[in-house]
Amino acid sequence: MTWLFWALLSALFAGLTAILAKMGVSGVDANLAMAVRTSVVLVFAWGVALATGPANAMGGFSRRTWLFLVLSGLATGLSWLCYFRALKLGEASKVAPIDKLSVVFVLLFAAMFLGEQITWRTGLGGALIVSGAVVLAMK
Repeated sequence: MTWLFWALLSALFAGLTAILAKMGVSGVDANLAMAVRTSVVLVFAWGVALATGPANAMGGFSRRTWLFLVLSGLATGLSWLCYFRALKLGEASKVAPIDKLSVVFVLLFAAMFLGEQITWRTGLGGALIVSGAVVLAMK
């Protein structure tokens, strides 16, 4: 199975996530709802990690690896905090496309920090994503 297969599954589950989260956040505090979801993700992630690999492998992580994984976790937490607040206040069909502008940020950050090239294709694709998000988010 290729990266495309897994990426499409990721998109499918992300789409389900938006709908299920919108249904779950109704009538409750968005931060508490996010904490419940995060707890489920935590248990699930540890279950998968322990079932598929040795826990002692973490001892081989470098300080740099720890730093970037912790920073990534903090960014994820902030993203989810904002996402749940947006879902609480807005329609899932409008919130999700704006959230997917993260793809455009990835393109820019990948060029800035990882040295990846922004070609005419990635530029055009990014512009189309921005255009689509704006169209879908409009009233």
